[in-house]
Amino acid sequence: MVRTPTLDLPDLTGRLALVTGASDGIGLVIARRLAAAGAEVLLPVRDAAKGARAVDRIRSSVPAAAVSTRVLDLASLESIAALTDALLAQGRPIHLLIDNAGVMRPPARQVTRDGFELQFGTNHLGHVALTLGLLPLLRAGGARVVHQTSIAARRARIGWDDLNSERRYDVDRAYSLSKLAVGLFARELQDRSAAAGWGITSALAHPGVSPTNLLAAQAGLGRDADTTAVRVIRALSRRGILVGTPETAALPALLAAVGPDPVGGRFFGPSGPGGLGGAPAEQKLWVPLRSGADARRMWDVSIDLVGMRAARSDADGPAVAGWTGPPRRARREEE
Repeated sequence: MVRTPTLDLPDLTGRLALVTGASDGIGLVIARRLAAAGAEVLLPVRDAAKGARAVDRIRSSVPAAAVSTRVLDLASLESIAALTDALLAQGRPIHLLIDNAGVMRPPARQVTRDGFELQFGTNHLGHVALTLGLLPLLRAGGARVVHQTSIAARRARIGWDDLNSERRYDVDRAYSLSKLAVGLFARELQDRSAAAGWGITSALAHPGVSPTNLLAAQAGLGRDADTTAVRVIRALSRRGILVGTPETAALPALLAAVGPDPVGGRFFGPSGPGGLGGAPAEQKLWVPLRSGADARRMWDVSIDLVGMRAARSDADGPAVAGWTGPPRRARREEE
């Protein structure tokens, strides 16, 4: 019999958590587990109907769950700004932020509303804008921020002169780059928080491989049928071979978010062969994630691209000055 990994969560009563990509798959599992542990959970979603169904699914297993949705499209800086502005106006400290949402392998190159390659713009830049936009609330909550990378990042390379995949587009390269950028940003957020005393811990997780909708049919991505890869993954998952399930794939991020030890700067993933499945455990940083210089450069480039000024430390503590106008890419097109 295959042994299914488990993880006990502490009491999270009084904690406010925000989980992106929680309308299905791994994110939905993370949200449900946090709600079951007593946290109030916000689900920022692009599709309101899908978000409502996710809330119903959580409440069907956790009747007392404090869970609600907010509108968010991570492929739109305007949408991100609207959400962060609304939450800042409410002023409630955020204790857990799980940057989990993502898109993967659209059949042809697509761009966000702001002109960024879809995977880099959504998986990475969208979460940069969200995280830094919420920085005052994260600081107030002494938050743990968890960023989901992917095993695709472990052999990724950064083409600094073509982050937007305009000169040469390869769908797998673009996805790997987006997830490498996520990991580098997570590292630099931790380093800056530690140096400036922000009180935020930033950790990195990867879910291994499991049968989620990332590779399933999605009309919005131009994918009319399930990929061969997702069909194989489903078959392996049903048999408990190598890969995980959405339930087990959620565990590394949950361990990073609520584990008993300080997690700043640490990296968690499945402990099975190849990191594809298995019980969650701390991992060694993959080689492409180890460069502090790359992490600092990715931070600076990303903030410039999304049109935000960097977090700074002064007499009043760290702050993000906010939106400075349309992103560079959009400005060039307007001109």
